[in-house]
Amino acid sequence: MVPRRSRALVLVLSVPVALFFVVGGWLARTMAAQVPSTYEHLRIFEDVVSLISRSYVEQVDVDRVMHGAMHGLADGLDPDSAYLDKTQVAAFQRKAAPPVGDTGIELTRQYYLRVIAAIDGSPAAQAGLQPGDYIRAIDGQSTRDTSVFEGMRLLRGAPGSTVRLTVLRGTAVDPHDVMLTRAALKAPAVTSRIAAPGAGLVRIPGFTADTASQLTREVAALRKAGATRLLIDLRGTATGDLDAALPVARLFVRSGTLGFRQERDAEKVAVAASGGDSSIALPVVLMTDNGTSGAAEVFAAALHGNTRASLVGERTLGRASRQKLVPLPDGSGLLLTYQRYLMPGGAAISARGLSPDVAVAQPTVEFGVTPPTGDPILEKALTAESPAPPASPGA
Repeated sequence: MVPRRSRALVLVLSVPVALFFVVGGWLARTMAAQVPSTYEHLRIFEDVVSLISRSYVEQVDVDRVMHGAMHGLADGLDPDSAYLDKTQVAAFQRKAAPPVGDTGIELTRQYYLRVIAAIDGSPAAQAGLQPGDYIRAIDGQSTRDTSVFEGMRLLRGAPGSTVRLTVLRGTAVDPHDVMLTRAALKAPAVTSRIAAPGAGLVRIPGFTADTASQLTREVAALRKAGATRLLIDLRGTATGDLDAALPVARLFVRSGTLGFRQERDAEKVAVAASGGDSSIALPVVLMTDNGTSGAAEVFAAALHGNTRASLVGERTLGRASRQKLVPLPDGSGLLLTYQRYLMPGGAAISARGLSPDVAVAQPTVEFGVTPPTGDPILEKALTAESPAPPASPGA
């Protein structure tokens, strides 16, 4: 008779094998095309789990080991793909509105959770959190194995409640604790001002269904104030659905291709500029940094790829993709990237980002240090050349 523990071990070892085959039809097709190498990896994976169970120095929590393995598989794909446990899958599928209180942080993953940007006027922005900050822990809980989905969930709560972040910045050896008070945030609006004679400065803090109309209104006001060219600030702009960038780009681009959508085993789909009014014909300079992400990158790529704008600042983050949940038989699931946006020339945005025409570093300010005066990216943008505007007049 086979001992009970051995039967349990065989059952446990069969779980990862099954998971590889039930993720979805697309995975099955991939495996069919790569049977020899795939089965070899599965055999090695089973051997590793068996070796750990038999030979590790102490009794192994096999569930914990398997969860770690699933997290590792997803983490090896990209920062936004993730393994979700049963509780997280249930929360995702409910699609219930998250708690109203928020800190205003946009996250990605790089070993730990990493700050993409802090929304304008949010508790995180007021506390001085910067793109590139690593969140090592949330309320004392390590984020080493925390997905972006779970991290964003942990940052939400009731307005007025607090959350403690353990943050590592730059080359600092010791982390810094930041206490944030959650608040009910409103989507920040497009704003503008005259930055220098003839130069209108526009801040787009995020992309929503109202961004195009807000931008049109602000540009009209700048023209009345004497603006003959535009500086558009996209630094730290990381919120909004990717498609929300398209009607904004069509205000600047009359014809051509704004970009492409691409999925697995399918022809890439061009996104045409037609359908907009191309009403803004002023020369444009876009200011970017490593916090420029998502819809802001789709917008910037559309303008830059159609020679409607030059880029000044830092390389953008490289995060223009969509994810979907693939449920697994045990109630857990994989949040997998299934679609990505490409630049007008066909190059990927994700994992690459957009390179500036004029590179200017955004200063990193350590905690407790007074920020330097001046704005080197804005100063360079004021003197940067921009592509010639379209031949026809615009608003």
